[in-house]
Formats: sequence, structure tokens, C-alpha cells
Amino acid sequence: MAPASDASKVTDKGKGKATDGKADEAKKGKDGQSQAKSKKEDDKIDEELSEEDQQLKSELDMLVERLTETDSSLYKPALEAMKTSIKTSTSSMTAVPKPLKFLRPHYEPLTKLYEEWPESEDKASLADVLSVIGMTFSDEDRQDTLKYRLLSPSQDIGSWGHEYTRHLALEIGEVYAKRIAADEPVQNLVNLALILVPLFLESNAEADAVDLMSELEIIERLPYFVDENTYSRVCLYLVSMVNLLTFPENEQFLRVAHGIYKTYNQCAQAMVIAMRLNDRDLIAQDLNTAHDQTLKKQLAFMVGRQKIPLRVDIKGDPLQLMTEAQGQAVEEAAGNIKLSEYFKTLGKELNILEPKTTEDIYKSHLESSRVAGMTNLDSARHNLAAGFVNAFVNAGFGNDKMMLNDDEKDTWVWKTKDEGMMSTVASLGTLLMWDVENGLDKIDKYTYASEPQILAGAMLAIGIMSSGTCIDSDPALALLGDSEKLEHKNPLVRTASIIGLGLSYAGSQRDDLVEYLLPIVNDSKESMQITAMAALSLGLIFIGSANPEISETFVTLLIDEDRKSKLTDKWARFLSLGLGLLFFGRQEEVDVVLETLKVMDHPLARPTSVLAEICAWAGTGAVLKIQDLLHICNEHFEETDEKKGDELEQVYAVLGIALVAMGEDVGQEMVLRHFGHLMHYGEANIRRAVPLAMGLISPSNPQMKVYDTLSRYSHDNDNDVAINAIFAMGLLGAGTNNARLAQLLRQLASYYHRDQESLFMVRIAQGLLHMGKGTMTLNPFHTDRQILSRVSTAGLLTVLVAMIDAKQFITSNAHYLLYFLVTAMHPRFLVTLDEDLKPLTVNVRVGQAVDVVGQAGRPKTITGWQTQSTPVLLAYGERAELEDEEYISVSSTLEGLVILRKNPDWEDGK
Repeated sequence: MAPASDASKVTDKGKGKATDGKADEAKKGKDGQSQAKSKKEDDKIDEELSEEDQQLKSELDMLVERLTETDSSLYKPALEAMKTSIKTSTSSMTAVPKPLKFLRPHYEPLTKLYEEWPESEDKASLADVLSVIGMTFSDEDRQDTLKYRLLSPSQDIGSWGHEYTRHLALEIGEVYAKRIAADEPVQNLVNLALILVPLFLESNAEADAVDLMSELEIIERLPYFVDENTYSRVCLYLVSMVNLLTFPENEQFLRVAHGIYKTYNQCAQAMVIAMRLNDRDLIAQDLNTAHDQTLKKQLAFMVGRQKIPLRVDIKGDPLQLMTEAQGQAVEEAAGNIKLSEYFKTLGKELNILEPKTTEDIYKSHLESSRVAGMTNLDSARHNLAAGFVNAFVNAGFGNDKMMLNDDEKDTWVWKTKDEGMMSTVASLGTLLMWDVENGLDKIDKYTYASEPQILAGAMLAIGIMSSGTCIDSDPALALLGDSEKLEHKNPLVRTASIIGLGLSYAGSQRDDLVEYLLPIVNDSKESMQITAMAALSLGLIFIGSANPEISETFVTLLIDEDRKSKLTDKWARFLSLGLGLLFFGRQEEVDVVLETLKVMDHPLARPTSVLAEICAWAGTGAVLKIQDLLHICNEHFEETDEKKGDELEQVYAVLGIALVAMGEDVGQEMVLRHFGHLMHYGEANIRRAVPLAMGLISPSNPQMKVYDTLSRYSHDNDNDVAINAIFAMGLLGAGTNNARLAQLLRQLASYYHRDQESLFMVRIAQGLLHMGKGTMTLNPFHTDRQILSRVSTAGLLTVLVAMIDAKQFITSNAHYLLYFLVTAMHPRFLVTLDEDLKPLTVNVRVGQAVDVVGQAGRPKTITGWQTQSTPVLLAYGERAELEDEEYISVSSTLEGLVILRKNPDWEDGK
């Protein structure tokens, strides 16, 4: 058997050689073969055709025949008949129309005819027909449809139908890319595209119109083509593309959409885009030029939700002067002054004003009796944890049974010690969140305490309480900016006052605060803790501003040889974070700082550059950045003095992967898979960061697959991984009261009953889970997940940077850093108000949001809804709609504080 098979191999080889030898003859005969083949196919088609099809084929053959004759008077009627035949034919979605099928064999002779004919109307008409037949050759990398269309651009393109225009648009995109690469002129392609755009918009193909203009880089011309019927769908598609674009196209798309919305008086949608652009001038302009008072108030509520303290121009529109009272109402809305009042209205409606105790959260009776006694020890550490839990659970309600209860007066503070006293007093700020006027009275007595820890706690409480609010009288600045506090002999009081200023004025970009904080950063005598906290507060206040004066100071400090030894301090990371926050969301603008850091010879240089870069690209979903960060995680470092810096660099890269991907759903899915790989194959420092990153990618969004994974990690052999996983579980379920997570945390409390640090973290996670009694969220995205709150993200990131070394900060004596979470804490409610800003009860449908981008008709925007009366709570991914048309919403989305107007056309019973 073997020799026979060998022989056959030899024969095959011989055949191959023979074929090679006759390559030229084969090539010559190939065309003849293909012609013969197509003739055979045609004969076969002839046999199978019905009588009707046979007649059509004969007619078309005859028309082609006429075009080859010398009598030119026959050309026009023949071409017209051909066009009519193609346009009136019907076919299924998958089949080629029969006239095109029968004309395809004549394509080559017709192209030769075209070359031979002199310039004339008939020649242009033939090019028109050839362009349509050319569609059938699309798979052969020849752009004949476009080639012949450019030779007869004046013909009526729209009459050939939607499939033809789409095919033509595809070829325009391909040829444009080739010409740009070859540096050839493209104006004729642009002119043709501008003929197609109105055709697409007329046929509800907004996506095709936007895609074509995007490919040809002429998106700025889009506003000239939209009208009141098409603008909303066009803008919806434009904005949905932004996450998939790179800088600067993403910004350009948003500005085009903003312009269109302003043209059609959709001020609320325009404001959403102005906030996504983080263009403060544009935001102020949109607010101050709003055409009526009710709309102004609604826009002010939106600005308040984004935590951008703005001074409202009381003169406003010269045609419609605001009264002093109206101006004040708008300023109060933008400054979140009434937020506390509306939040308590929600609490009253849901019947949850009654304060909760820590035991209501721990549910020790569900633990085994042996363990329950051990987890309830009356130790300073346990009492401190209870202070945090109480602060988170009763946040914003202004009452509790521990700190504000007269029976328990002051006793709880004395059940803790040292920094614990500071954190416990500071918890008052969380209980009194947003209620500055009443809160100051409650905190006042602590500001006269002789114990520096209690005074420090009072300063921090003022900062926490004022976070996100903006009051004309500036009580926070008067109390915290006082030289007695900022220059206090006790470093704890100074630290608390500095953090308090950062929390109070986060995102305000107020220049007067530079005078208070920048000298502290510059002072070489200060400890790194004070310097770093001042830098972090400046980063929070001027987040995303790329302020040159502050950024230069920070970089100089990092390069300064004299202070090089201090930069090895554990607190130095917050100096790096402060620098990163200045460039938050600025994308490529951070490159100048990165170049400067490259020349720095210090272990902190590379971690700082990674931190600055991830802040600059936060929430963009930029795939290339995520790939760069994954490469950093793959590096292996030898044992050296610089190892700590290299470890931090990798840890920041892991957090950065989550930070960049958090804005884009598909990216989130992919990144969660990457985290699994990093946990399996990563170094110890990377493994510690992965749970934190998993918490950051979906705060207040308890997905079962994520918290089940974190639950596994919470029993990890490496206790640092376990502690971070426990905290991440709290972050994931923050403010949701998720029953499954609550059960897992109770089990962890039993499991870690002998480990004080792990148990402390379990308690913190339990407090976060029941935050605001289940009425709050830490998710930095809002307004239908369209806008990323920079201030909220900065607060989350600060806590995670501290959690990287939890045992040096949070579970040690810097637990007060947890209060940076307050910048992200916000009610997840929908409260509807009348035009006088009084709560108004209406029925709304609440269901899961559905993506309607590019869908035909008027699709449903929610699914699986339930009808409820406002105020209501909105979970992650939920959306609300008004049940009927009795009221019209001034806002574009029903979320947060929404003003409703009575519909003038509404009649009861209809």
C-alpha cells in the first residue's frame, strides 16, 4: 500500500510542475474559460426561467442591443426603458432584482460602449445605469458604483432607492480613506455625500447620514440638514457615538449636538451636553440665556446635581429681567440649598424617617450566639465602626439615636479614642448633609472643645455637611479658612480643616481658595501628610481645570531635590492624586505633565504619571488606554529600592482600567473578564487592587456575577485582598439594601469575628450597603447615565487610593479618609415639583431603561414597568416616564428634581 501512495504523491508533484510550466497559457485561457462558464450559466438560467422572466430577459437583451447600434436616436428611449425596468422591479430582501441579474452579463460590453460614446446627455444617462449595475460587483473590490456616479452626478440619485444610496455611501467612505492616505483631492466625494445626506434623513436613516458625514470629517455641516422632525433622532445617535470616538472628535460631536439642541430650544438636552463637555462658560451661558424662569430653575437643579457651583446672572436675559426673589430661587436650586428638604420629603413618603440603630444593620441575632457576643465587644475600635455605620445609614436624615440624641449626649464620642474621636464627631456632618443652616447649630458646641481631636472632628463635619452646597454667606470658608484652624498647633486640626475646605468647595474652582491652600503645599517645613492633603483639596476644588499655577507648583514639588526624601512617605500618593485630579477628563492635555514627569529620577515619578493619565481619560472608554494599562500590569519587577514605586504604578493601572472603562457598557464586560485573569496571574500588589477596581466599575450596582466573585475574594489567603474585597462589596451595594449582599456580609462578620481589622471593614461595608436607609447612590453617572460627575468620581478614587494600603490608612488611624465618599453620595430619587418648587404627586411608570438609539418609529423607552406615585426611588439602570400627559416635564429625563408644567391641551377624562 505504501509505495502506491508515494507514487501518487510524485504524480501530484509532477502535475504541479507541469502546471507551473504552462502558467502563461493557463492565464491566457482563463478569460476564455470564465466567458464560457458564464455562457453556460446563462444557458442554465435560460432553461430555468419562467415565461415572464424569459420575456423580461429578452427585452433587456434587445435594449442593450439597441445601444450598440449606430442610430443614436434609439439610445435615450432604450436607456429610459432600462431604468424603468430596474426601478419598478420587485424582489425579496435577499435576492438581486431580476433586471440587474439579467443586465449583469452585459456589464463589460456596456462599459466599453461608455468609453466609445462622445460626451452627451445619453452618455451621462448610461453612467447612471452602469452605477446601479455596478452594485452587483461589490464583492470584487471595485468601486464602480461610485466611479460611474461621479461621472453623472446630476442624475436623480434618490429614485434608485435606499439600498443603492447605502451602497454608494459605503463606497464613498472606502474611496475617501484611500484618497486621504494618498493625499489626493476629495472635494467631489464630499459634494456627492452632501447630496446623499438629505436622502438618508428623509428615509429615517439618520444613522447612515451621521456615519457618512463622520467618515468624511464634515460633521460640523450636519445642522444645515436637520429639521424639527429629524433633529431629535439625529442628536440621539450623535451623542451615543461619543463613547466610541477618540479625542478631539468626541468633543466635536458633542458641540454639534449642543448647537442643534439650542437651535430647536431643547435647553435641557443642551445643558446635559454642556455638562458632558465640562465647559463652564457654556453651562453658565445656557443657564443665563434660558427663556423663562421655570426652565431656569430646572437647569439650575441639573447644575446642582453635577455639583458645579455657579453664580447666576440675576440680570439674565435683558428682555425678561428676573426679580431678586426669582434670582435667589435659581441660585438656591443651583446650590442644592433645598436638597435636604426634598430628601426628607422622600423619607416621609417612604415612612423611613425613624432613625436606625447599628443593631438594625448588624442583625446580630442572626449570627450564632457564640460569635454574636464577640462581634459586639464594647471596644474603641468597635464603637468607631458603629459611628461610621450610624453615619452612613442615617445620612442626610438629620436625626439618629447615637450622636444627635439628647439622652446619649456626647457619650458616644468618649467611647472612642484619638483619631477615632475625630471621625465620630465628623459623622455629624454626614447625618446633617446638605442642611447647612440647621447643621451649624448642632455642630457649633464641638467647635469650642478643648480636645484637639474633637475640634478636628467638628471642622471635618462642617466640610462634609457643606459638600455639594453653595451658600452666599460662605460659612464653611469663614470657619475652616480661619488662620487659627489652618495654623493650629495640632496637625490633626490642620488636616481636618484642609480636607473640610476640599470637600466644601469641590468643583467650585474658586480662585480665592488658592491663597489659603497653595502656601501650605509650598511650605517645606510642613509634614507630607499636611502637604498632600492640601494638594488633594486643591485637586478637588480645581478638578478638571488644568490650572497652570497649581499644576506647576505640584510638579515643581515632585522635582524638588530638597524634598525628595519626603516623597517616599506613604502620604505622598495624595500629592500625585491632587495633580491627577487637576487634569481630570482633559484627555490629551495631560501629555505636557507626563513628559515632565518622564525626566524625574524618583520612584514616585512613574506612579504619578499613571495616576495623572487615568484621571485624564476617566470615563471615556478609550480602548487604547486600557491596553496600555494592561501592558503595565504585565511587567515583572525585580526586588529593588524602587519596587514600591513600581508596585504603586501597577496598582494605579488596575484602578485605571476600571476608571477608563466605567463609562461604556461593552468595555465594562470586557474589563471584568480581564480582572479575572489579573487575579489568577498577577503579582500580589495587583491582586490587592483588583477587588477595588471591581467595586469602582459598578458602584451602587450590585450585579450578582460581580459580588459573587468578590465574596470568593473576601476569604482570600492574602488578608489585604480580603479586606479590599469586603470594602468593594460595600461599594457595589452602596445604598441598595441588597438582601443577598447583606446576608454575605453577616456571614463575613461571623467568619472574621477574631480579626479586628477585617471585622471593622465588614462593618463599614454594612453601613455603605444600607446608606441613607437604601435611598442613596454612590454611582458617579446620572441623568440617565449620560453625565459623569467629576466631583463624585474624585471622591471615590481618593478612598480607593487610600484603600490600596488599607492597613496603613483606613483600618489604622486615617479612617476619616472614608468621608471623601460624601462627594459621591446623592439621593437616587425622582421628586416632581410644580412651578413654585413645591412637591407635586403624579403617577409615573418606573422600569428598566431600553436603548432606543437608531430604532425605527417611536419605540418604548422602558420595559417591565410598575406604576408608582412620586416621589420614587430609581435603581441603577431604571428610567421613569409620566403615566399620562396631564403634565409636561421641563427636564429631558425624569430623574432627581424635576419641574412639571400643566399641559394646556389636557382635558380630564381624555
